[in-house]
Amino acid sequence: MSDTIEYLDPRFYDLTQPNAHLEQLHTGSLWCEGPVYIADADVVLWSDIPNDRILRWTPAGDVGVFRQPSRHANGHTRDRQGRLISCEHGGRQVTRTEHDGRVTVLADRYNGGRLNSPNDVVVASDDSVWFTDPPYGILSDYEGHKAESEQAGCFVFRLDPHSGELTVVADDFVRPNGLAFSPDERTLYISDTARSHDPNGHHHIRAFDVVDGGRLENSRVFAVVEPGVSDGFRVDTDGNIWTSAGDGVQCFAPEGTLLGKIHVPEAVSNLTFGGPRRNRLFITASSSLYAIYVAQTGVQWP
Repeated sequence: MSDTIEYLDPRFYDLTQPNAHLEQLHTGSLWCEGPVYIADADVVLWSDIPNDRILRWTPAGDVGVFRQPSRHANGHTRDRQGRLISCEHGGRQVTRTEHDGRVTVLADRYNGGRLNSPNDVVVASDDSVWFTDPPYGILSDYEGHKAESEQAGCFVFRLDPHSGELTVVADDFVRPNGLAFSPDERTLYISDTARSHDPNGHHHIRAFDVVDGGRLENSRVFAVVEPGVSDGFRVDTDGNIWTSAGDGVQCFAPEGTLLGKIHVPEAVSNLTFGGPRRNRLFITASSSLYAIYVAQTGVQWP
């Protein structure tokens, strides 16, 4: 049995492959983030934020530059039409890469001011785009460009796919970061990583009820991540949450029980399900991209 996997609840045995091993697919980056699996090309894209580039890994083991400069891109996802949606620290914007390679700016301002530095993003089945906007990209020149905030806080936004209207759906986070919908989209999970710059700051994931597809209600703390913070996370088809943490990847059941851990030798920032069967976790951790097979299928499209 692999020493990589730590079982804290018997249910975790059914979610993992005990004989699977953690693979280091690539190393040499400054800070890896935002992995996304591109199914039609069978590749993984991820951000190396300080180096201002998006990298691409193929199953043959080849790694190359997908885009540089990337405007210090961080989190990525794909919309239901297969287009890449990206959060850019340096551009302080959310963009969409069209099928022909053109880049369209989806959001860069709210109430007359520039966004802080969009961090992570998800797309709902109605094509609405939800993203977090902490200040990490404007705190220094390392992951973006040092600047003053032009917003009244660090918000979570929803971009309407039809009108283009940008609305605040949550305004009481200190450092909103990762986010993901439950499989039925009735719940939105959002992490607060305030501990990154405050030892006494939040390091938890909150859950919200999604009302009428556009509002959030009934905020509650879903899980506290220890050690580290929940920088980024994904949900599997059974509603389990697989999140980054200081000691690797932690998996929480839908009711909030910590089921187990996948230990990684570097601090994990984010992860995504990939591979033809969506049963392979691709993990960004500090300087490297890792992967491990699990016994679950991730919620992901297309």
